[in-house]
Amino acid sequence: MCANVIIAEDDEKQAELLRRYLEREGHAVTVVGDGLAALDAVRHREPDLLVLDVMMPRADGLDVVRVLRAECRELPVLMLTARTTEDDLLLGLDLGADDYVTKPYSPRELMARVRTLLRRNRRAASAGEAGPADEAVLKVGALVVDPTRHVVSVDGEAVECTPGEFRILAALAAEPDRVFSRQQLLAELHGFDRYISDRTVDVHVMNLRKKIEPAPRRPARLLTVFGVGYKLTDPAKATARASS
Repeated sequence: MCANVIIAEDDEKQAELLRRYLEREGHAVTVVGDGLAALDAVRHREPDLLVLDVMMPRADGLDVVRVLRAECRELPVLMLTARTTEDDLLLGLDLGADDYVTKPYSPRELMARVRTLLRRNRRAASAGEAGPADEAVLKVGALVVDPTRHVVSVDGEAVECTPGEFRILAALAAEPDRVFSRQQLLAELHGFDRYISDRTVDVHVMNLRKKIEPAPRRPARLLTVFGVGYKLTDPAKATARASS
């Protein structure tokens, strides 16, 4: 699975280590040291993957992701970050990053995540080449998910979702009231890989609640089933069942 990979990392030692690991797996690697150079490299080289440090000169990694997604570039983005607070991770995923690794990290773990993102991207490309097939619109109460058009709405109002958020929501909406484990939802995100943290799912779910719930801290649609995972339900039906 040889790919064209851009590393955007201003720490020369870290960048060199990543380059060696990626080249050892047969990938063609371009290294840049700041955010503006990363944008330029993506626009001119059309890579298969961007490995992106958050803290960089000229433009940080969050700004780079924001610009790339605004340009409708769908390449996978794996963010490297020393920031470990929930808000920081949530912001990165909200802007459109596909996964993140916190520093310090294991190069072997990072390579496993790279392989997972590349496999998922290849599957998506193959599906696109085979031609789009119309999929049924999914409705769970006032929540509507259109897999073909990649559109989400609640009470008729459009909801903007990142690719990761959309994949999770579509999986849940396809089987309302079914409880999905974090590992099952990770499979929807990346395909099963033991190196991907289930914390990624939790962050996506928290972000989705901010978008589809009237009161995100007291969710009525996207529910936690403690010790198991998450499910999507119709609040009106749940209320009717409770009162009957």
